[in-house]
Amino acid sequence: MEEKSETPPTQPWLKKLNRVWHLALKAWPILLMFLVAVGTILAYNLLFSPPTPLTEQQVNQLALEAVASATPPPENAAVVYNFILPSLVLIQTENEDAVDGSGGSIGTGVVVNEDAAILTAFHVVADATAINIIFADGTEAAAIVSTFDATTDTAVLQPSRLPEILIPATLGNSNAMRIGDAAYAVGNPFGLAASMSSGVISGFDRSIPLAETGERLEGLIQFDTAVNPGNSGGPLLNKNGQVIGIVTALANPSEQNFFIGIGFAVPISTAGGTAGAPNY
Repeated sequence: MEEKSETPPTQPWLKKLNRVWHLALKAWPILLMFLVAVGTILAYNLLFSPPTPLTEQQVNQLALEAVASATPPPENAAVVYNFILPSLVLIQTENEDAVDGSGGSIGTGVVVNEDAAILTAFHVVADATAINIIFADGTEAAAIVSTFDATTDTAVLQPSRLPEILIPATLGNSNAMRIGDAAYAVGNPFGLAASMSSGVISGFDRSIPLAETGERLEGLIQFDTAVNPGNSGGPLLNKNGQVIGIVTALANPSEQNFFIGIGFAVPISTAGGTAGAPNY
């Protein structure tokens, strides 16, 4: 009769150790990932230390520097002035005077197209025996009246020579203006070249008599922007620097030739026709 071999009994502690070993084998990838993550965080903190907080004095200094470096935008009047200045023209005329045999006057004009047509007031050049103009860059030239319309007090001059760079003004829409809208006049009052004044549109469809003929100029823009002798023929501008009128007269109830608060301009929708611009 064969004897059966007996398997020695497994010790309880050995079973527990075996179970722990198997669990460890399953969990080691998770443990490894945890250790890598912790190591990465520690390495990052060692290599890239957090920034030092700014002191109150440093914050105030940075604020002052930011304020000092902020450049405010220019006033709208300055933008309009720089926009129209290259197109502005000083007009000097010579004419026969009944008293001493010589005379002359100063006015303003504005270049309105690439053909160098200079739009101005007709009364500035009506009696001139010679016309001299000075462009914004200082270029001087003789000029002649190429066309005019006495009924609207507008004229167009053609210069004998042009400046190296010719910059025509941009014509606006006088019919789009409203009472109270900003208005700017740039001209040469009393010979003070390229002077600017600002105000508002104060009326439309005004009429005034012409001292020379007694006839009336109709459909004028009224404004309170300061103008004086020498401004005649210069541009009246809107807030975008566009020409909306040609300065023609100022009100003189006291018969004194200086500004008292009311000026008049021929709308560019009318005056532009003298220079060949379409009516609009």
